[in-house]
Amino acid sequence: MPKLILTRHGQSQWNLENRFTGWWDADLTEKGEAEASKGGVLLKEKGLEPTFAFTSYQTRAIRTLWLSLAAMDRAWIPVEKHWRLNERHYGGLTGLDKAETAEKHGKDQVHIWRRSYDIPPPPLAADSPYNLANDPRYRGVPVPDAESLKLTLERVLPYWDSAIRPILEEGQDTIISAHGNSLRALVKHLFRVADDTITGLEIPTGNPLVIDLDGTLTPISAEYLDTDRAKELPDLP
Repeated sequence: MPKLILTRHGQSQWNLENRFTGWWDADLTEKGEAEASKGGVLLKEKGLEPTFAFTSYQTRAIRTLWLSLAAMDRAWIPVEKHWRLNERHYGGLTGLDKAETAEKHGKDQVHIWRRSYDIPPPPLAADSPYNLANDPRYRGVPVPDAESLKLTLERVLPYWDSAIRPILEEGQDTIISAHGNSLRALVKHLFRVADDTITGLEIPTGNPLVIDLDGTLTPISAEYLDTDRAKELPDLP
């Protein structure tokens, strides 16, 4: 039965600065690089040997995958990148300091924007410095102006069905290096987590989550490899 490895990128510069990042291309910090490499070491020590990898179009996820695979001596495996694995788009919150935003709009409102399942934040203004209209990687891509977790899930699932699921159905152990919300969306789908529960699920940076799947790609076990930084997992479906 295949194994699915989900890895949230290591700490980014905007994680460190406590800013809403979303689709903006913040890079890893030194700590983030170390987290990514450690994740690869833990996977190697566990004897895991993924044969296919997926990641987003965002540098922090791509570099996390590079560093993890290098630590595993598996930098040679096929890697497919897709914008559908990008982080949730934080719209008009992009680039803002989270604490300052809470002071301005109130903690309750910011909590709704961050943690509600189906309420997106305000849209990104067309004249925002974080508008990606001229970013060549998104030429022809329907870049959203804001996303809820629900919208993120609706964006991720078609790629899961068309690209990732077939690889797993071949029996290939697969690693996905992506983001807190795109991975949260996948966990919701795989573990059948309720709408009002999934928003409380935390996914730590740079800590591989190894999921054993049965023949129908239903999880039968799951564990974080860095137990010191593990977060609570949903019940098995």
